[in-house]
Amino acid sequence: MPLRVELVRQLKRRRTLVMGAVLGLLPFVLAVALAVGDPGRRGQVSLMTTATESGANFAATCLFVSAGFLLVIPVALFCGDTVASEANWSSLRYLLAAPVPRARLLWSKLAVALGLSLGAIVLLPVVALALGTVLYGWGPLQIPTGGVLDAGTAVRGLAVGVAYIFVSQLVTAGLAFWLSTRTDAPLGAVGGAVGLTIAGNVLDAVTALGHWRAFLPAHWQFAWADLIQPQPEWGGMIQGAAVSVTYAMVFVALAFRGFRRKDVVS
Repeated sequence: MPLRVELVRQLKRRRTLVMGAVLGLLPFVLAVALAVGDPGRRGQVSLMTTATESGANFAATCLFVSAGFLLVIPVALFCGDTVASEANWSSLRYLLAAPVPRARLLWSKLAVALGLSLGAIVLLPVVALALGTVLYGWGPLQIPTGGVLDAGTAVRGLAVGVAYIFVSQLVTAGLAFWLSTRTDAPLGAVGGAVGLTIAGNVLDAVTALGHWRAFLPAHWQFAWADLIQPQPEWGGMIQGAAVSVTYAMVFVALAFRGFRRKDVVS
């Protein structure tokens, strides 16, 4: 299946439109919450307390509050639904009846799913930056721990942060894609990927695991925040990217290996 055809099919699906609407509306919801609430009432300095300082601050805040869980959902949805939905519709066997290798079919679906996942992750901060600039002005990013970053540097840092978040979500994408090739129920693949991601977050909170937490992708999910500092730190992001890519490669390899041998009857 050509990538263009698969991309058009996926873009027209209701779940793609709904997910895009949810991510696009989140910055507006946060802006309303900041307008009616008092984020600094407890005297704690954080990204939330500086969210209204500038458009860059607002974008960083939206990214921070959504990176841990909300952005996991579109990645799991797009990658977990891609093959399982075809099986659920009983159309997968007809796709495989065409003279196209199974590996090529999987690559097409995986590429489109990753492209949609990237688009979803990029959509949120772009809308947040535009809305924040309109509401709070274009200015430097106020660092909660002290100091400022000029607007240009802050936007570049956020762009790299978005790229890192996408890379860190590759483990969720790989897991969801593998589950999608193992089941005919899209909800099972999506829910399984989200559930195991949540389990990883829970395990990362168990400090008794000590250095073993460094092998959990969730341990590095906020490493991008090291970019919005006077002196950016890259060590955490390098380790986090390495862990995520390693897990993702294993899951994708399992998906291709299993699907190549699978007896497709739906």
